[in-house]
Amino acid sequence: MDHPLIDLIDAKVREAEAEGAFNDLPGGGKPLPEDQAGLDYLARTMQRNGVVPEFVLLQKELVALRGGLPDLPMSERRVVLKKIADLEPRIALAKEAWTR
Repeated sequence: MDHPLIDLIDAKVREAEAEGAFNDLPGGGKPLPEDQAGLDYLARTMQRNGVVPEFVLLQKELVALRGGLPDLPMSERRVVLKKIADLEPRIALAKEAWTR
């Protein structure tokens, strides 16, 4: 499907790839950072190149949920654990789609 905005985004991604912007990013066997600072850095780096894939945003959400879990009362932990369980397969699928 041809669309000027899609064409522009594709061109920006190809340009960033050619400049090596994604060489040190997760994918192709490289794990995602497990800490908020690492994920923030990754998102900022990718955003400067015009792209922040869904798996990075989902991983940031997952890390934030895990970090707040110990402080929650038991009544709220079940809800957060369900969110965490739902996020993990979504991250795997989004990462797989990104690295294809």
